[in-house]
Amino acid sequence: MTGITVNGVAHEIESPPLTTLLDVLREELAITSPKAGCEQGGCGACTVLVDGVARRSCLTPVASVEGAEVTTVEGLGTPDDLSPLQQAFTHHYAAQCGFCTSGMMLAAASYIDAGGSDDPEAIKEAIAGHVCRCTGYVKIIDAIAAAARGDAFDLTVTAPSADMVNLGGAA
Repeated sequence: MTGITVNGVAHEIESPPLTTLLDVLREELAITSPKAGCEQGGCGACTVLVDGVARRSCLTPVASVEGAEVTTVEGLGTPDDLSPLQQAFTHHYAAQCGFCTSGMMLAAASYIDAGGSDDPEAIKEAIAGHVCRCTGYVKIIDAIAAAARGDAFDLTVTAPSADMVNLGGAA
């Protein structure tokens, strides 16, 4: 048996030691925010934090994280108390279909927690390897930059953009 802590809750894992962390999270613990995208580590949809470091859960055997703290997007905040990063993604409308969003947020959280700035080039490097087929990345980069700066948000409106109607009211 392997013991891990996910989002602050300790779990004893019954799966064999070489089972991927992605499969354990989704199948054994019913935590479905890490997505099974390419299952080869290339898309980033399965990204979680392991002791604060972004890792591809599809490539991580559960035995290798024994005793570690695993964080999924649910561990960042709750629907009633969003983390600053979740607020930034909401305000900047950085998610469309949402498939990549949890992995993208966790990569961003790792970047910001390591002292990352609002520099767009540094953000692009930090999220390199995270594939989004919907957004074109502009809003994602804007959201990460805003969170890195510590911006505050009125979540009843989205950020104005030349490319998008302000969904919360007047432009």
